[in-house]
Amino acid sequence: MSGRDKPDGAGKATSRASAVYANEKSDSPVVPEKLPNNGPGPAEVMEERGLAKGNSEQLSAPRTQSRISALSGLPAVRQAARQDRRVKFTSLLHHVTVELLRESFYNLKRDAACGVDGISWREYEQDLQEKLKTLHDKVHSGRYRAKPVRRVFVPKADGSERPLGVTALEDKIVQTAVVQVLNAIYEQNFLGLSYGFRPGRGQHDALDALSVGIQNSRVRWILDVDIRAFFDTIDHEWMMCFLQHRIQIGEC
Repeated sequence: MSGRDKPDGAGKATSRASAVYANEKSDSPVVPEKLPNNGPGPAEVMEERGLAKGNSEQLSAPRTQSRISALSGLPAVRQAARQDRRVKFTSLLHHVTVELLRESFYNLKRDAACGVDGISWREYEQDLQEKLKTLHDKVHSGRYRAKPVRRVFVPKADGSERPLGVTALEDKIVQTAVVQVLNAIYEQNFLGLSYGFRPGRGQHDALDALSVGIQNSRVRWILDVDIRAFFDTIDHEWMMCFLQHRIQIGEC
């Protein structure tokens, strides 16, 4: 793909900062009523948050080799991603450990529908440690292959159907673990006013922040946009190029 064909800013992240890091501000302070995310490594405290100014204010210490080397695992990845937004990570697979796979398994819904493998959460829990060790070995040896996704259709109020994909259990475990690794990097890029698909945040938090913002500020207009079938039509090639801002996943 030539440079002209790439999405804006899809070149090497080490060469220049992406446009996403411009000095962006929200129109007014947003003060959600929800409590801060108490999960592992919350991106930001949501209580009494003022104007969003990007992540430059999150630097809590100078970037030194001794400080980064004192950390280990995902906290070190999170620290490095926060301190240098142009750094590109080239080695991440070793963070997918048996312990992380175990944590990912227990984060899954216990009563979720089975995928094409027909294995339920409680069935997989039997002899869990041995299964996770085998799964870990397959992932790190390159023998792991994701299974097909079972397609189901859920009726909608307007008479149409919404397609859903039901993933096999082991694929859910691996995907959840990989998401945790990637979150350690990409969470550092988000502004405080971003809520979609972020750990510890959801649509209700966004509505809560919007409600408080409307009550406390002069609002002239509100834009409500719904991108139809976004995940069905997203260009995967461009998406992979955007991911290469922070991680090395091959040539774009």
